[in-house]
Amino acid sequence: MIDQPLIVFSHGNSFPASTYNVMLNDLRRRGYRVEAIEKFGHDPRFPVSDNWPNLVDQLCEFVKPLAQQQPLYLVGHSLGGVLSLMAAAKLQDLVQGVVLLDSPVVGGWRALTLYWHKRVAWSEMFNPASISKNRRNQWQSHAHALEHFMQKRAFAKWNTQVLMDYVAHGTHDVVIEQETQRWLSFDRDIETAIYKTLPDNLERFFKQHPLACKVSFIGGLQSLEIKQAGMAFTRRLTQERIAMLDGTHLFPMEKPIMAAAAIEAALLNLAQD
Repeated sequence: MIDQPLIVFSHGNSFPASTYNVMLNDLRRRGYRVEAIEKFGHDPRFPVSDNWPNLVDQLCEFVKPLAQQQPLYLVGHSLGGVLSLMAAAKLQDLVQGVVLLDSPVVGGWRALTLYWHKRVAWSEMFNPASISKNRRNQWQSHAHALEHFMQKRAFAKWNTQVLMDYVAHGTHDVVIEQETQRWLSFDRDIETAIYKTLPDNLERFFKQHPLACKVSFIGGLQSLEIKQAGMAFTRRLTQERIAMLDGTHLFPMEKPIMAAAAIEAALLNLAQD
């Protein structure tokens, strides 16, 4: 029998799970066993579709064989947080708790607005899909890829090792006409599809699949995503189990050790609640 608490971690859109190795390895040092799906949306059995039901099924299939290892918690960042929450609702008593990392849950009028935006072509200009569909996806070498990301403003606050892990695991070598190039590993078309199919049905979903476990939320104080999505529905689901850390939506990449400490605190609180 394994007494070690088990975390199943789910990544944010476009960032393979190994990007988070600094944070996840720190959780392992704190006494947790950690498992993760490396990339959602890339298994042809679970294609991206509206409101992400197949991605939820992908996570559920991954979790079920691990469920005998108790206690089992789901932790997810952004996309991964929403998938963790939906999977927990479907898995019921198999999951002891969920920790959302800057994954505000959209409900109310914002969900209705999202519903209509997804059905109007011009609304893409307000969606990250407008950027991801044209994202650069190839470089001359690993070194060129690393240099590219180091110069990007979006990565300026990242922990150095996290950025190196992203380039190591988020890109890969491809040989074309006997020439080796470095390509993005997370297919930008899949990333774009995920953005275009953001769930607008979560209030209805949780009425049909009531959560049987407690939920905590950890957010970034400078997160634009929280401002866009609002926190009203998240507050209801978490019953105000909310902590805010210094950082943006990507605080797990910016301050991974601080993020690991906050996750541990949230899990301890869920276990004692």
